[in-house]
Amino acid sequence: MFIATLAGIFKYSEIPEEYSSFVDFKVGLEKKEIKDDDEIAILNIQGTESYHVLLLDSYTNIQEIKDELKAADAKVNHTTLKILEGHL
Repeated sequence: MFIATLAGIFKYSEIPEEYSSFVDFKVGLEKKEIKDDDEIAILNIQGTESYHVLLLDSYTNIQEIKDELKAADAKVNHTTLKILEGHL
């Protein structure tokens, strides 16, 4: 199982270029209309060169995020978990 750590939380309009392709993929996958001020969390999947994108307004509780990461064979670290809880 991989560990997911927070790389950052950004407004959609402020996503750094290095994450934009990951965000665009996630938005397309969820067929979601996104606004410039929507918050997006980028998680670094340790041991890989991949990121996991969380469109924060898509979740109502932290368990939904844990379940999504478990399906991706990842687990969020404690510090990241606490920060994400504060943004839901």
